[in-house]
Amino acid sequence: MEQDQLDATTQTELEAAAFRRLLSHLRQHTEVQNIDLMILADFCRNCLSNWYQDAAEERGIALSKDAAREHVYGMPYDEWKA
Repeated sequence: MEQDQLDATTQTELEAAAFRRLLSHLRQHTEVQNIDLMILADFCRNCLSNWYQDAAEERGIALSKDAAREHVYGMPYDEWKA
């Protein structure tokens, strides 16, 4: 099956699975600092949390910055920084 043959629901499910895998990968590799990601990829964990928060707001869901970061980091942001 080719990308252009996927229905919207399947595409969304695949994208969601890839996003969850990216989050899992970043959570397992805490040695990779956000500044390293920014230099190499032009985004970081904070960018992902901002995009997640933006997506929630686009759907009328109130999601705090802290809650979005906790989702991306897998723990409260202050705990991750420590």
